[in-house]
Amino acid sequence: MFGALVRWFKALGYLLTGQMDSARRVIDANPHVVRAKYDQIVREKISQIQIYKQAVAGLIAQQETKIATVKRLTEDVQQLERLKAGALAKAKQTVERLQASGKSKEAIHTDEDYKKCLAAYNDFSSTLGEKQERIAENERDVEGYRKTIGEHKVQLQQLLRDVEKVKAEASDAVADIITAKQERDLADTLAGIAKDGSAEELQRLRQMRQELRAEARVSKEMAGTDVKAQEAEFLDYARRTAASTEFDALLGMEEKKEAAPPAAEKSSALPE
Repeated sequence: MFGALVRWFKALGYLLTGQMDSARRVIDANPHVVRAKYDQIVREKISQIQIYKQAVAGLIAQQETKIATVKRLTEDVQQLERLKAGALAKAKQTVERLQASGKSKEAIHTDEDYKKCLAAYNDFSSTLGEKQERIAENERDVEGYRKTIGEHKVQLQQLLRDVEKVKAEASDAVADIITAKQERDLADTLAGIAKDGSAEELQRLRQMRQELRAEARVSKEMAGTDVKAQEAEFLDYARRTAASTEFDALLGMEEKKEAAPPAAEKSSALPE
């Protein structure tokens, strides 16, 4: 008993599922539904493209930041090159002055001015090297961003072309569905396996006309209009006949009446 009940519920579920699938198929084949679905797909693709554009814009911003950093570091390098050249020139002057005063090489190396120039020169050289390394690193990053952004731009263009293709496909799909439905309905009608809605509507209109005519005829009969119409017809005929006879008489065309036969003479003889 329980197993039979379970099977019954399963069968009912299959029936409902089949009916829902059938109804969904009919709805999905509706041209307006198809158009709406394509429009939804287009909106989703455009939304994804917008997100993609924002990501590419972020990469472009990073690239521009790197370019600005390279520009700033390049200016720093140029300044350090000038400072380095100035420290070297000051050191040369110091050495020349000390040599002119008879100082030995060891004494020159221990001179305070010389050591200041050397420290400045070394510091400028070290800083210059670090900034040049940073410039090289940022330039590599800029080049990497350039390639990546270029690839993403190509991808974006492809996505935009895909959207245009989907839009064109939507119009073609709707046209194909409408055409296919019309061809199917026509073929089914010719084959006699489909109900022609227009034929049914025509039949209903014809039936309604017949019913209205019958109702009008019954109403006329009940109101006596038919009898009155016949009487009017008879009177009109009588008037036309009388007028025609009178006209013929005026023209001397009236038919003469045949003389009545003489009456048999009455016998005067009395019965015997």
